[in-house]
Amino acid sequence: MASAADEDHFVTPGSEEAAPPGVLRKAIAASAIGNATEWFDYGIYAYGVVYISTAIFPEGATEATLYTLAVFAISFLVRPFGGIFWGPLGDTLGRKQILALTILMMSGSTFCIGLVPSYETIGIWAPVLLIALRMIQGFSTGGEYGGAATFMAEYAPDDKRGFCGSFLEFGTLGGFSFGALLMLGASLALGTEAMHDWGWRLPFLVAAPLGFVGVYLRSHMEDTPVFEEIESFEEQETEVGTELKDLISDYWPILLTLGGMVVALNVVNYTLLSFMPTYFAKQLGLTTDQALVVPIIGMLFMMLFLPFAGHLSDKIGRKPMWWFSLIGLFVLAVPLYEFMATGLWGALIGFAVLGLLYVPQLATISATFPAMFPTQVRFAGFAIAYNVSTSIFGGTAPALNEGLIELTGNPLVPAYVMMGACVIGAVALVFVIETAGCSIRGTELPGTEASERELREMDIEEASRAGATS
Repeated sequence: MASAADEDHFVTPGSEEAAPPGVLRKAIAASAIGNATEWFDYGIYAYGVVYISTAIFPEGATEATLYTLAVFAISFLVRPFGGIFWGPLGDTLGRKQILALTILMMSGSTFCIGLVPSYETIGIWAPVLLIALRMIQGFSTGGEYGGAATFMAEYAPDDKRGFCGSFLEFGTLGGFSFGALLMLGASLALGTEAMHDWGWRLPFLVAAPLGFVGVYLRSHMEDTPVFEEIESFEEQETEVGTELKDLISDYWPILLTLGGMVVALNVVNYTLLSFMPTYFAKQLGLTTDQALVVPIIGMLFMMLFLPFAGHLSDKIGRKPMWWFSLIGLFVLAVPLYEFMATGLWGALIGFAVLGLLYVPQLATISATFPAMFPTQVRFAGFAIAYNVSTSIFGGTAPALNEGLIELTGNPLVPAYVMMGACVIGAVALVFVIETAGCSIRGTELPGTEASERELREMDIEEASRAGATS
């Protein structure tokens, strides 16, 4: 890893030609559609917990809600295996082929959840099928996010990577909000009885067309210029086993650093997006509709600020954005949770402020994390570190918070968990190299002097090749 002296060093963007605006827009859309599909699934699952629990688990089971949240967490246990499987393939075969497969599996498993018979119909096989489909979804997601962020980052201009990357997270909130609104709309239109009977299944079926759109967009894109460049120099990884060995032996400090940042990122993320509807209803006493509407309004509010935060990170750097977010969340988590407990308006304002404090992290993920690795191990390094940390600390956050509240009787537990996660993220952030404005081409760590030297050599060789063929 580079020394601390490198962390604020901004490099002039690489000499490669920027992708034409139309191609760049297609690349952003192809990346964001997968994220939207992934979080659409989370949205309908989180907002349909009460219906899923009564349909899939035995009637009258007192812990049905906790079981349903636990199944949500189980899907995250296989995400690291997905990262280990898909990541190295993305670095050897290319980004777009893997991304077409992952979105197809991801949307297909979500669609099939809507077809699972009830416990009343097939007994224990209902939760077994739900668990199996959630595991397929988790396995495919293990390659989806790291690949999509890598794909976008390698297409984006160096001086606009934060702005372009923010639209990937626009897909996160957009997909989650769309899923949540669809489940809420079905609930309002069909009524409680119909939703418990069959209505909860309808939103899951919408995943199929989302998946087909994603496959179409991704299959009609060329692979990233950054990957094709090292491929032309024959410097990409050629064997999966070799890449994993090199990744662990040479880049383990970066894997740990990224994993620490993901602890903060995803504990906050899954608490705000997935756990809040349950928390508002069970702990704060909001009605079911209010508990569903408040986070949706908050997420739509957050979406407005994502591009601005991404653009600002291109100007001042990623690390200042993260420091602001981590310190703000640590200081204000408990006061904001106490304010949310004052009623509907308190919940709405408190959630919105928490969301705004989180935006600087969310808006910069897709620009920060891919730039922590060189091209030949970027997909795998991101996918493995991100998914191992997410499986342990992120997807388990809803079930952990629910369990700790029941154990302690303290409704402020989620705030304390959030604060602890921010401390871990802050420690990791100290070791991150600032890469805003840096090129992410080549096989050296972006933002270091070695990377600058390599880029100059690559540009000279490319110019020499061009002269030889002219």
